[in-house]
Formats: sequence, structure tokens, C-alpha cells
Amino acid sequence: MTGLSRLLAHATAAIAALLVAQPSQAQTDPAANFPNKPIRMIVPFAAGGGNDIFARLVGNKAAEFLGQQFVIENRPAAGGRVAAEFVAGQPGDGYTVFIGASGVMSVAAAVYPKLAYHPTKSFVPLSMIANFPLIMVSQTTIAPKTASELVAYAKANPNKANYGTTSPAFTIASELFKLKTGAPGVAIPLKSSAEMMLCVIQEQCLFSIADGPPAIPQIKDGKVRAIAVTGSERSPELPDVPSMAEAGFPEVNTKLWSGMFAPASTPPAIVNKLQSAFSRAIRDPDVSAKLRGMAVTPGGGSSDEFRKMIDADIESYVAVVKAANLKFEQ
Repeated sequence: MTGLSRLLAHATAAIAALLVAQPSQAQTDPAANFPNKPIRMIVPFAAGGGNDIFARLVGNKAAEFLGQQFVIENRPAAGGRVAAEFVAGQPGDGYTVFIGASGVMSVAAAVYPKLAYHPTKSFVPLSMIANFPLIMVSQTTIAPKTASELVAYAKANPNKANYGTTSPAFTIASELFKLKTGAPGVAIPLKSSAEMMLCVIQEQCLFSIADGPPAIPQIKDGKVRAIAVTGSERSPELPDVPSMAEAGFPEVNTKLWSGMFAPASTPPAIVNKLQSAFSRAIRDPDVSAKLRGMAVTPGGGSSDEFRKMIDADIESYVAVVKAANLKFEQ
């Protein structure tokens, strides 16, 4: 072997050793080639509902930023808890994400002691999509037109003081109102938000605290009376209806939300990439306008902000469950 050949051989060996000793960026950075295939987006409710619409709206825009499409997979069962448990057990590779609503996440964590997952321990909260207040409605045939008047009426007529509810989220909101106002009230379990409205219309329920989509049409048709909106701000859809804070009950501030989650084992680099794409999508002017058109407030904040909000929600819901001695069957 000539001197030049030996030199080339040594150089080749050195380069090979260097390549072995120093892994490629793709090996050291799990987000370097992410995503390189479609991402599953698990929706724990049936197609056509609010969360399904959120998923498709935000997913389509986020796909533009990530260069890969989101494949929507609806898995409705047990109020969404089966789907949440499924996603919590998936590999943390970024290719399975979850649309988590407050009912299946923070509310469920507060009311089900044996829940098989935890919103901020089994998952990484990526970004909140939107939040929205609830609306207290009552019968149109009775005198009370304000929250204070409704409380006084309920105290004077305890045999008529009941409320409709379809889920722990609505039960907690109603029980919080009772705790903060001293109003009596017995829960009437119902199967749907439409039945909650019908219960009030038919004067079988004194009031219901419900989400906007089933309540607003009945309010505008004059079939139920809007008493107040939970929280500190009025709803753009109901500008003449006071907030609970304006009505004198600022602690009745329940808001529901929907957001994006990934399994807890997802590497920070991939979490950051997903969070950035979802936040950009939610803040996109067209997406944001469409969300507001659904009577919700767009989110789009950071993962850390979302996590802190969820933990605070759970703490406040646990306090209501304990104070009201509520029991829920899982």
C-alpha cells in the first residue's frame, strides 16, 4: 500500500469513527423529522358535535403548518372517558393526539376517584382551543327575572326548587350556584341538553344551567328566560343578559373548554412542535372568527398556561363536590 493509499484509508476510518461517535440530528432530536406521516386526532364524541367541529377546524389549519394531515377518529363511549384512557396508553411519538373537553378531563378527575387517567399526569396539555360560559335559564311564567330574585323564589318555594342536569359538569355548576347563594335545589337527571330546556319549558325544572347551543335558540324564541351567564363577562350572543359577577355572585364562574392533549411520554421537542402548530392554528384570523361564531372564546395559549388552568379547575371542582357531598357513578 502506497503512502497516499494509507493516508486515504486512515482518513476514511477516522470519518467513519466520527460518524459512529456522533449520531445524526434525526437520532438526537426526535422532532427533526416529525411529522413524516399523518397524525391521528382522537375525538371522544360523535361526529357533528362541537368538539368534532373544533377538531376538524383546528386540525385542518395546523396541518398546513406541520405538512401532514390529521385523521379524525371519533370514539364516543362513557362520556369520552374510554377514548381518553385509550390515548393515555398510546406511544408518546406525537402521532396520536386527543381533543379533550373539560367534562372528560378536569370534571372527570374531580368526580371519579377511580378514574384510569389524569388530565395533567397521563397527558401533556398542548393548547386550549376555546372556552365558553354557561347560561342559567328559568321558566318564563314565574316572577323572578334576576339571579337574586330566583334565589329568593327558590327559598320561598323549596318544593319547586329543582334543576335539570345531564352531566357532572352541569351538576357542579348548579351546585356551585346553590353553595354561593344558599338556594335550595334538587337535581333532575336528564339525557340531553335538549331535555334540560324542555324540563324548564314544561315547568318541571325551576332552572337549568346549560351550554349555549341548546339554550340560546330557546331564549331567543321566548320559551325560557335567561337569568345570567356564568363568569365575569356577558356573552356576545346575549348582550342584555348579565354575568353572574354583575348579578352579585362572582364565584359562580364555571366555564367549560376544549383543548388538545398528547400522551405524557411525548418528548418535549415534539410537544413544542405540536403546541406551536395548534396555537398558530387557533390564533389564525379565519379560524378564530369561526370559533367566535360558535359563541366561544378562542384559546391558543401555551402548554404551561393550559396545565395550570386545568389543575386549578380540578381543585375548585373537588371543593364543590366535597362541599355539596356529591356522588357520581362511573
